[in-house]
Amino acid sequence: MAIVKMKHLRLAAMQSDREALLRLLQGMGCLEIEEPSVDWSDPEWAGLKSPDSGALSAAREEKNAAQHALEVLKRYAKVKGGLLSPRPVVSPQQFFEEQAYRSALETARAINDGERELAALKAERDKRAAQRASLAPWIPLELPLDTASTREVEVQFGTVSAETPFPQLAGEVQAVSELAQLTLASADRENQYLLLICHRSALDEVLEKLKEHGWSRAVFRDLTGTAADNDRRLEQEMEELSQRRAEQERRIAAQAGQREALKRAVDRASVEIDREEGKSRLVETQVAFFLEGWVPEERWDQLRQALSDYPCAWEVRDPEPEEYPQVPVQLKNNWLTRPLNMVTEMYSLPAYGSVDPNPLMAPFFIFFFGLMMGDLGYGIIISLVAWFILKTARPPEGGAMRKLMKIGLYCGFSTMIWGVLFGSFFGNLIPAFTGSMLGHEITIKPLLFDPMADPMSLFYLSLAFGFIQIFLGMGLQGYQLIRRGQVFDAVCDIGFWFLILGGVPVCLLNVNVCLILMAVGAAGVLLTGGRAKKG
Repeated sequence: MAIVKMKHLRLAAMQSDREALLRLLQGMGCLEIEEPSVDWSDPEWAGLKSPDSGALSAAREEKNAAQHALEVLKRYAKVKGGLLSPRPVVSPQQFFEEQAYRSALETARAINDGERELAALKAERDKRAAQRASLAPWIPLELPLDTASTREVEVQFGTVSAETPFPQLAGEVQAVSELAQLTLASADRENQYLLLICHRSALDEVLEKLKEHGWSRAVFRDLTGTAADNDRRLEQEMEELSQRRAEQERRIAAQAGQREALKRAVDRASVEIDREEGKSRLVETQVAFFLEGWVPEERWDQLRQALSDYPCAWEVRDPEPEEYPQVPVQLKNNWLTRPLNMVTEMYSLPAYGSVDPNPLMAPFFIFFFGLMMGDLGYGIIISLVAWFILKTARPPEGGAMRKLMKIGLYCGFSTMIWGVLFGSFFGNLIPAFTGSMLGHEITIKPLLFDPMADPMSLFYLSLAFGFIQIFLGMGLQGYQLIRRGQVFDAVCDIGFWFLILGGVPVCLLNVNVCLILMAVGAAGVLLTGGRAKKG
C-alpha cells in the first residue's frame, strides 16, 4: 500500500538484438522508456540518430484499417451480442501468430475495398437518378433528344417561367412569326418545358420574345433517342447498380465470421504501436542503440536476469529529488484498496516520493457511500449487479470496468450494513405494504437509530466521522513533513490547525479550554503563515 520505488535505467545494446530486446521489455511490462538525455551538440553523440518512424506509421495504418473494417461489418453484418458478453480468452501463441494477423489484415483490406466499391456504386446510381429527374419533364415528348437542326430550321429544347400560361406564350410567339411553333412537354410550379421549332429567318425575333419570359435552352449531351427511351435505359442501369451493390453487401456480410480475428488484429496492432512508439524514443547507430527509462525496483532483478542473455551494458540508479516530477508513479495496493486506484487516477496520481492516499481514502469512501445510501434493499441490488457483471462479463484484470464493479461490490456491502443499522429496506416499503395489505404496519427495528425519525443523530454521526477523516489527512501530511525533516513546518502548518479544529469537540467538555486551544492555534497560523516570504 505505497508508491512503488523506481530505478533509472540506461541501456546500450547491439542493433541486431534491438527487436528481440524491445519485444522482451514489452512482454515483461516493467520498463517505461523515456526520451534519452542526449546532448546533440556534444561531438561524442554526433553519430547517433533517431530510428526510422516508417514502421510506426504502418502499424497505425493497420490498426485504422482493422477498426474501420469492424465498423463496416457493424453496418452490414449486424450480430446480436449481449451487453455483458464475456471477453474471449486468447493464448499468447494465438495472439502473436503472424500468419493469422496478416490474414486478418487482408480481410480488413477486402472489406474496406468492398466499402469503397459500395460508395462508387452509390455515386453512380445517384448520378443516374439525377439524370432521370432531369429527363422526367421531357418524357411526354416523342421527339428524340438528339434531333439536330437543319440549314433552314432550328430545333431547340428549353424552359420558361410558369408565370405566363402556355396558350398566351404560344400566341405571342405566333404574333412574332408564323414560322415558329412551340410544343409544351410538361410544366411544374416554376417552369414550363418547351420544344421550339423555328425557321432561321425568324429565329432572332422569336428568341428575343421568349427571353422576356426567362427562356433557358436545355442541352442533352451524349443522349440519343427520346426522353422515355433514356429514362427506361437509366432505370435499367440503376437496377443493375442496385443488384451489384446488394451483391457487394452480401460479400461484406459473409465476412462476419472474421469479426473476432479483426478485433485481435486491432489489439495486436495496438501492441505494435506501443512498441514502435517506444522504439521512436531510442537513439542508435548502425551497430548499437541506446535507451533510458524507469523500472520498478522490485522488478529490477527479474529484468537484469533477462538482460543477461544479451550482449549489452546497463546502468541503474535511484532518482534524485529534483527528478521526482518526471518519475512515473505506480501504486501498489492490496485487494481492498486496489480498485480505488481508479478514483485516484480520475483526479491525479500522487507525486513520486509522497504517500499513496488510497489506504486512507478507501475505507472512508466505502464508509460514506454506505452511510449516504443506508438501505438494505438498495445495497443488495448494488452488490448483486456488481457480482453478476464480474461473473458474466469477466472484465479484464486491471481494467476500469472491473475496478468499478469491485467498488460497487464493496459499497453495496457497506450500504447493506448501514441499512440494517438504520432499519431501512427500500425506504418505508415494508411498513407501507403491510399497512395497506394487512391492516397493520410491520416495521424493521433499527439497530442504531432511524435517520428519518432522528435526523440530528445522523448529523452528529456524519460530523464526527468527517472530523476523523480531516484529522487523519492532516496527520498524514504532518507525517510526510516530519519524515522529510521539516518538523517546524509540521508544527506551523499542521499542529496549529489541529488546535483550531480540535477545539471544536472540546467545547462539549470545557468551553474555556476550547477557546484557549482555538486562540493559540489561530495565533500560530496568523504569525507563521507567511514565514516563507521575505519580510
